Amino acid sequence: MKAGDELPALTIPLTRTLIVAGALASRDYQDVHHDAEAARAKGSPEIFMNILTTNGLVGRYITDHFGPRCTLRKVAIRLGAPNYPGDTMVLRGTVTEVTDGTAVVRVVGTNGIGHHVTGTVTVGIPEGVPEGGVPEGIPEGVPEGIPEGSPEGIPEVTA
Repeated sequence: MKAGDELPALTIPLTRTLIVAGALASRDYQDVHHDAEAARAKGSPEIFMNILTTNGLVGRYITDHFGPRCTLRKVAIRLGAPNYPGDTMVLRGTVTEVTDGTAVVRVVGTNGIGHHVTGTVTVGIPEGVPEGGVPEGIPEGVPEGIPEGSPEGIPEVTA
């Protein structure tokens, strides 16, 4: 891994369920994240994703690439265009620096309006993590006994 390397893009369908579930999971009960009528009354055309959900998705993007043994040391993001239901967000990353087991990744998430999220993630990479992110000794695929796919009713995020 070296500066300039690009991570594979991650495409995330922005469903109403994802937006509401993210707000509830992060205990953000602001009505603009779950009540379309209240969101419109406050000037938004629709409910929109909260920053904590975006932060979680950025973290997931990085750990999906670098593997479960990496450590998110710093996540510094800024929001731009809102994520509304029915759109799609595409996360992309570029390694900007690699030093002493640490990588800095510039992350940009875009939707149909523009840049939803921009920022950097500093990630600690343990020894034995090859290029592509899957650490030695960690089998690829779904562990035995865990069913593949999403449980019914939970939105699936595609990579």
